[in-house]
Amino acid sequence: MTADRPETLAVFTEWTAERYGTETALRYRRDGEWRTLSYAGLRDTVRELGRGLAGLGVAPGERVAVLAETRPEWTYTHFAVLAAGAVLVPVYPTAGEEELAWVLGDSEAVAVVCEDAAQADRVTALRAKLPRLRDVMLMGERLPRASAGELAARAAAVRPGDDAAIVYTSGTTGLPKGCRLTHGNLGAVQDATLPLVAGGPGDSTYLYLPLAHLLAQLIQFTTLLEGGELCYFGGRIEDVVAELAEARPTHLPSVPRLFEKLHSVVLGLAEAREGGRERFEEAVRLGVLEAEGRLPESSREAWRAADESLYSLVRAAFGGRLRWALTGGAPIAPATLDFLRACGIRVFEGYGMTESGGVISLNHPGAVRYGTVGRPVSGCEVRIGTDGEVLVRGPMVFPGYHANPAATAEALDAGGWLRTGDLGELDGDGFLRITGRKKELIITSAGKNLTPSEAEFAVQRSRYVSRVVMIGDRRPYPVALITLDPEEIAAWAAREGVDPGPDPSAHPAVRALVEEAVAAANEGLSRPSRIRAFHILRDDFTIADGTLTPTLKLRRAAITTRYATEIAALYGEEE
Repeated sequence: MTADRPETLAVFTEWTAERYGTETALRYRRDGEWRTLSYAGLRDTVRELGRGLAGLGVAPGERVAVLAETRPEWTYTHFAVLAAGAVLVPVYPTAGEEELAWVLGDSEAVAVVCEDAAQADRVTALRAKLPRLRDVMLMGERLPRASAGELAARAAAVRPGDDAAIVYTSGTTGLPKGCRLTHGNLGAVQDATLPLVAGGPGDSTYLYLPLAHLLAQLIQFTTLLEGGELCYFGGRIEDVVAELAEARPTHLPSVPRLFEKLHSVVLGLAEAREGGRERFEEAVRLGVLEAEGRLPESSREAWRAADESLYSLVRAAFGGRLRWALTGGAPIAPATLDFLRACGIRVFEGYGMTESGGVISLNHPGAVRYGTVGRPVSGCEVRIGTDGEVLVRGPMVFPGYHANPAATAEALDAGGWLRTGDLGELDGDGFLRITGRKKELIITSAGKNLTPSEAEFAVQRSRYVSRVVMIGDRRPYPVALITLDPEEIAAWAAREGVDPGPDPSAHPAVRALVEEAVAAANEGLSRPSRIRAFHILRDDFTIADGTLTPTLKLRRAAITTRYATEIAALYGEEE
């Protein structure tokens, strides 16, 4: 063992229980009440479940899948699988039948732990396609138990080079690939990030992100290694904002959308009053100056008034204790970052991928630069290839894809450099900026190379817009498919006294809002990158219709196929 973490995750709960014992490890809502479990209680629960998996016949090195939403039982199962010497295979509960069958079959999972009977029935229906699958069980189910000595021996036998998990990337094209991650990979991530994120007993991390995603798993490890409390959301995304005020976390990992929605709500309330937007913008300006230590003394009284009427209310919405918030996976609007910073809430952007152990670079209290994803973490080398691709090397980089040597060779070069597929830039101080995806590069018929994410993000700064997809490969100019944010459109319609009807995408006033957003975005883009025409879709993209991955990334090929007629019309063509 090292001084600040266990040598492997197989003995994780034993290690944390020795140090934090009766401190609260988990907090969760059950039957309308908050309940807690100590570190010692977590260890005991993991021991019992680990003995059950061993008693069921799960052998060291075999794969066990988890099919569930984020909840305490996910954590119990995670550590029990590792304590039994087995390998975790997380599965998104939103995965379709094809993806579910593929992940369970490709990983050769011998057991699946399901959240409820409905998920178990889905797996049972696929058993004919899964010859290696032996057991399908429910969380909380009683299992035959091996001895405590056998479980302890299994955990002690696990080495850092052994696989801890096979995490399937929710690829935007084709079936997902299984990323092998070793105990050593995940330990290296903790070595690199623990010094950057201060926490300990008394701190609380609110977790609503899917534990099927590696980022949520890493947050789980970090919180518990430091002796903090992991607070689970109640299971309903629509309750997250209300729960934050009640849970009062000190740490919050989130996707940008949560922060951007709060920003939009507050701005909408301000706009409902005459002169409200101007007062709001002035309050943000003063708050940023104060955060940067540049507030003139002559403005301090105005800042105090803004703190009482705005900043303190926003802090209270997050529970009043939040001091560290992390976001990643997509860019966050600079205006949202300024708004939160003005209110005394610092949001740090980071960057990583499953193949890199989940982390490559990170802004943190000791080094932050807005507009970037931070500096590479300790032990992680980053360089930019001749074609602009971000290349990464270090002990957190995965050894390869499960049963897919061709994909492994494509991802890792002979020197151990991981080809991320992302385009980026390193500034003079070593901060990394991601500029787009290599495979998503658009080359127009005029030979212009365009990065779609730049224009898409610029349009998405409008709070009335949900998603944007730029089209233009081998076409004369770029066009876009745009979806609406229904809540923002409804709030706007109420303020303006407009009846948008059953299909707001067809309303002229709504189209005018989107035209303004596109025009504002185009002002900041190079001439070849400007969107020349757009179509507003009636419905947003979803995981269910195959246009989004489980991590909410766009499946561009599926979108262009599904909306081929609309795209052709934008170019004056017939499909």
